[in-house]
Amino acid sequence: MRWSNRLIAAGLLLISLFAVAEQETLIFDNDTLRERYLDLTQQLRCPKCENQNIAGSNSSIAEDMRNKTYELLHLGYSDDQVVNYMIDRYTEFVIYQPRLNWGTVWLWLGPVLALVLGALLVTWLARRSGTEPPDELSDDDRSRLQTLLDKDS
Repeated sequence: MRWSNRLIAAGLLLISLFAVAEQETLIFDNDTLRERYLDLTQQLRCPKCENQNIAGSNSSIAEDMRNKTYELLHLGYSDDQVVNYMIDRYTEFVIYQPRLNWGTVWLWLGPVLALVLGALLVTWLARRSGTEPPDELSDDDRSRLQTLLDKDS
């Protein structure tokens, strides 16, 4: 092999060393625990990334959340306890479907209430304008108006 071919091969080998991806190697006691971990990391949203779960995010906060999920599962926490821990720490933003409470009920009822109030307002205004008698001119007013119109023409 010529020295130029060896140099090219050495360069390609050197480049391939940088292309090795880092992969998490987590050890689970059983497959059920692994499945729970995978499900939870799919359900939890990364607070830093835009609409990405922590399983697919490379941010440092997502890595911290994955590590904490792993730790809590090994401590015997249930899935709901893990989710509640993450909500307590990172707010309800970390779950894709916010829970119904007094803070979020207005998100659901607000548009409906606005539509109902708008419909009531339109109905009230329509009835109000329809019940007023039309303005009719008296005979005196008609004759004065006709006189004014005749002067202009």
